[in-house]
This record gives sequence, C-alpha cells and structure tokens, in this order.
Amino acid sequence: MAGLPYIVGNWKMNGTRAMLNEARAIDRAAARFPKVQVALAPPSTLLYRMRDTVELIGVGGQDCHAKDNGAYTGEVCAGMLKDAGADFTIVGHSERREYQSETDAEVKAKAEAALSAGLSVILCVGETEAQRDAGDAEGVVTAQVEGSCPSTEGAPERLSIAYEPVWAIGTGRVPSVDDVAAMHKAIRAKLVAIYGDAGSDVRILYGGSVKAENAAELLAVPEVGGALVGGASLTAESFLAIVGAAASLAEVG
Repeated sequence: MAGLPYIVGNWKMNGTRAMLNEARAIDRAAARFPKVQVALAPPSTLLYRMRDTVELIGVGGQDCHAKDNGAYTGEVCAGMLKDAGADFTIVGHSERREYQSETDAEVKAKAEAALSAGLSVILCVGETEAQRDAGDAEGVVTAQVEGSCPSTEGAPERLSIAYEPVWAIGTGRVPSVDDVAAMHKAIRAKLVAIYGDAGSDVRILYGGSVKAENAAELLAVPEVGGALVGGASLTAESFLAIVGAAASLAEVG
C-alpha cells in the first residue's frame, strides 16, 4: 500500500448516522480504483459504525490522546480507536494546533502513542499566512516535521505527513504548483535527515481546499503522494472525483 496514492477524507465535526450512506457509497466505488488507497476519518461517534459498514476503505480517528488511559474527560486514546476498528489516526491538524494550542512535542507524543497501539499515523504540518508572507514557510514547516515526527522504531513504515498550509484550509485558496513542489521537496529532505533512507518512502500528502477541479494538478506535483481532503470528502460524489483523479494519474504512472 505504501506506493499507492493515499486519498483520505477528514470529516471533522460533521456527520451523523445518516452520513454512513456516503461512506457506503465511497466503499463500493473503491473497488473500481485498486491503484488508490482510500480512507475516511469520521468523528469518533461514527468510528465503530463506519468500520462495520465498509469493507474496502481505511477508517481512522481525527486525533488521539498521548496517554493510554486515565482521568482525561472527553478524550479518546489510541487504544480505544484501535478497539473501535480504526487502522490510523490523524495527529497535529492545524485546527488542533491552533484551537487546542498543541505543541510539536505533544503531537510527537500522540504519534508515538498511536504507533504503539498499532495504528498508522497521518501527521499534519503547515504554515500560517503571516508566516508565508514573511518568507518563513519552509523553515516553519520543516521545524514542525522535526519536532513532531515520532522516534518509534519502524515509524517511517506507518507514517504519512500531510502538508496543509493553514491559510488554504477551507478557504478555497490553494498555493501554486511551484510552492507545493518546493514545500514537499523540503519536507522530503527533512524526513531523510530524520530517518535516513527510510524517510524516502514516507508518503507526503497535500491538504487544503482540495477538490475535484484541482485534484489532478495537485496530485501530479512531484513528491505529492496523495491528499488529505476536508469538505469535499463529505459526499461520495465530490470525494470520488478526487479518488478518480488519483487513479487516472496512477494509471499513467
């Protein structure tokens, strides 16, 4: 699976049981795209039900706590995600870094907890608009990679990085192809510096206003190994258009 394009939908705080119909439709359609790895991250209230509903696609959490258990009201640990049927979790999403003030060290601890629980990890990094305008984008993002990447043995085999420029998430704005290429190249160099040759195999996803209209262009950028999709993953129609774009590129490749 590591060599396949990875298209992941993050439903964020959206979804009730009725939306499992969308997941079911995505799962059925996934059979038509064997050269694409497809996954959804629903809210934790739907995780068990979604795992029970789908067969072909991955199902994961949107976050996890760094501790295995304890008095942390409202939190969900990696082991609970695994028990509910998750095979991966997202950590370090910019919305958590901003609204919950998560640090790189905290994100790293979560990633390591997830790996220890047997989950794969999608680790998010990205710069703000002010940081990009100041010319600090690459420095900010590579520092996040260095500070957040897990040190767990074998981590590169179950790790993906998602580059999500904060200013592009949910805004409809997308960085230029050249900017995406430059950032993914910088992230790759940092991964190799951290993990050696194994860093060359870590998939780097792009996220931030990915939709059907721009998916093919973004997924064709060197070092872009897939996409972390927000709003466009909430319906089968819009999400499958992105999966289809990835499949077309994989056929050509």
